[in-house]
Amino acid sequence: MAVLLALLASGARAQTAPVPEYAVKSALLFKLPRFVYLPRLEGGTRISLCVLGRNPFGAALAKLAQTPIDGRSVQLRQPEGAAQALDCDFAFIARSEAEHLKATLQKLGEAPVVTVSDIDGFARAGGMVELALNPDGGDSLSILINRKAAQAHNIQFNAQLLRLARIVEP
Repeated sequence: MAVLLALLASGARAQTAPVPEYAVKSALLFKLPRFVYLPRLEGGTRISLCVLGRNPFGAALAKLAQTPIDGRSVQLRQPEGAAQALDCDFAFIARSEAEHLKATLQKLGEAPVVTVSDIDGFARAGGMVELALNPDGGDSLSILINRKAAQAHNIQFNAQLLRLARIVEP
């Protein structure tokens, strides 16, 4: 986890106190665009980051979104549903949407949207990136990636991210 945080949340100072789960997840979500090749972002000046459902990040993600990512401004949105999120570049699907997950992924599958969630089994269900708590307990996180779901939209992941993540086959 320390290596993963160093890679994705570069520039953060080491902390002695435990970091709240969603503070870590917001940092990972915010840094994810640096490790993803999304064709529709080529030449663009903005990255659209959306949260579907009840926002678990509080103000943490909004604060991070004030900082450009690789020279691109970040637009943080909270669409009412998947149909309004088709123009998002990255969509975080909150746990509050778990019972609608299949329909949400099906709708988002109509566009090249990088889907991210911390819902258990998200990557196996067809989501692209799952931020999962390690089953051993503790505060560490794992990144699970469903490459097939991403490749269906010509979305690729950086080799650094793939080395740190666990690849999931549906």
